[in-house]
Amino acid sequence: MDERRDKARHRVLKSGTIEFGGGAIDCTVRNFSDTGAALDVTSPVGIPERFTLFIPADGTHLACTVVWRKEKRIGVKFG
Repeated sequence: MDERRDKARHRVLKSGTIEFGGGAIDCTVRNFSDTGAALDVTSPVGIPERFTLFIPADGTHLACTVVWRKEKRIGVKFG
């Protein structure tokens, strides 16, 4: 498989919350870099193209744009 990312991602296992328009969906952050992440979700249906990812363990809020969607995982870039 060809690596298309600009930065290497590091495997992590942190709980997160996808926040948008007054709604929130729990997720698990599976890998993470300075530029993006992969998130496990119950279903990608209903998750907008842009949202804020909150990672309680770090107290971090990150603006995200969806780059790809699979059955139970989405890839996002930050910014």
